[in-house]
Amino acid sequence: MTTLEMRAEALSRAQGGQSWSNYPALIAGFVEKGIPEDQIAPRENVLTFQAWRALKRHVKRGEHGVRVTTWIPIAETRNPDTGEVTRKAGRRPWSAVVFHVSQTEAD
Repeated sequence: MTTLEMRAEALSRAQGGQSWSNYPALIAGFVEKGIPEDQIAPRENVLTFQAWRALKRHVKRGEHGVRVTTWIPIAETRNPDTGEVTRKAGRRPWSAVVFHVSQTEAD
């Protein structure tokens, strides 16, 4: 996977997620950093490092984001010779750090 493909996938996941479970932690984390609650809009102006890169922005030097846990889908895999399932489909936890738009700059 190329860097551009990885960034595009990160942006797609960041903007297309369905869960709201991280919203309270995101809001609390950014309010603690001094960002007003009414200026925090997850999936709009709060994204991962790679998602910001896909939007031609970079995180400013020295900025720290808010760590969240998300669930990544896992596809079922099978042994091509036997057809036996080697890994069941499901989801696994994944830790990510997100940044507010005010912590980024245009490239």
